[in-house]
Amino acid sequence: MQFKIIAISAIGDLDAEEELNRFLRSHRVISAKKELVQTSTTSYWCFCIEYIDGPPSGREKESSRRRVDYKEVLSESDFAVFVQLREVRKQLATDEAIPVYVVCTNEQLAEMARNRSESISNLKKINGFGEAKAEKYGSAFLKAIQESSKRQGDQQDAESGKSD
Repeated sequence: MQFKIIAISAIGDLDAEEELNRFLRSHRVISAKKELVQTSTTSYWCFCIEYIDGPPSGREKESSRRRVDYKEVLSESDFAVFVQLREVRKQLATDEAIPVYVVCTNEQLAEMARNRSESISNLKKINGFGEAKAEKYGSAFLKAIQESSKRQGDQQDAESGKSD
């Protein structure tokens, strides 16, 4: 594997953006990380791209389009709940020796985190999370949501100087 570092001005540099896009289209990207770097005089995006030589296959292009970064699409507090729900899902899947996606999808977990589902009936409203899954896994997910919400409340109380 190889790495490529590309920096693009935060104000916008169309040539640098095109160079990045050309590079991404012409290589098999394993991972890409980005970070906004700010100095006293300028700001720019820095991309670290891990790749393998050769053009991307059609399957890799398709899967990268569907991949969602839930840290970017969820609020900070919702993402904290999402992380807890992923841990619960992983444990449930491990206990049953099944893939995690059989328990539920990331999108279903994100929906639980956004809505802070409080009952089995709320879980059943999530697309693809029907009666059987709600009955089988619902209590574990509900418990994780309650615990995560309580931890966040305790943390907010501590930050604001309140105590029990």
